[in-house]
Amino acid sequence: MTSVLVADDQEMVRTGFRLILGAEPGIEVVGEAGTGAEAVERARRLRPDVVLMDIRMPELDGLEATRALTADPDPPRIVVVTTFDLDEYVYGALRAGACGFLLKDAGPRLLVEAVRAAAAGDALVSPSVTVRLLRHLTTPAPRPTLPEPLSPREIDVVRAVARGRTNAEIAADLFVSLSTVKTHLTNVQAKLGARNRVEVAAWAWEHGLVS
Repeated sequence: MTSVLVADDQEMVRTGFRLILGAEPGIEVVGEAGTGAEAVERARRLRPDVVLMDIRMPELDGLEATRALTADPDPPRIVVVTTFDLDEYVYGALRAGACGFLLKDAGPRLLVEAVRAAAAGDALVSPSVTVRLLRHLTTPAPRPTLPEPLSPREIDVVRAVARGRTNAEIAADLFVSLSTVKTHLTNVQAKLGARNRVEVAAWAWEHGLVS
């Protein structure tokens, strides 16, 4: 059972998310929070698997709440939720350790996918939006010299991740197994010091691997 905490300053949004997720097998909403401070306190107390984190909340915004929680040992998986797909705060939250993001108008199916993907530690929920966000907010930097360079196949995987491809799509594109893609991603994250595929994608955009 995947446990979820919904953090949003709008009661209507929280209620809608609870109703949608509560109707799904294997998902349980264990709590709600109306401010960033409440989100941090309740996440630490309830220990949910996933937190749906609004960005603009009183007392403590979602960016600071995300930073606080991802600094904890064994933090929850955080999906930031926003009204705006090109919000600089969303990018900041992703860099702070959130594993993905969701637009509030994305619809019930993507909301459920967001929770399941986050719980599984897998793909971004809205890849095309992620690509637009990263393209808009990053400036290509010189490609660094890594202690252990990426192999040509690992670079292929990094480029695919940066373009918003899921693991299954990458496997099909490269004619390899899903487990091989996951192994490449694990190796890439270790070499880059990236915590998740969001940071892998951001690194690729920042260093000019995609355009």
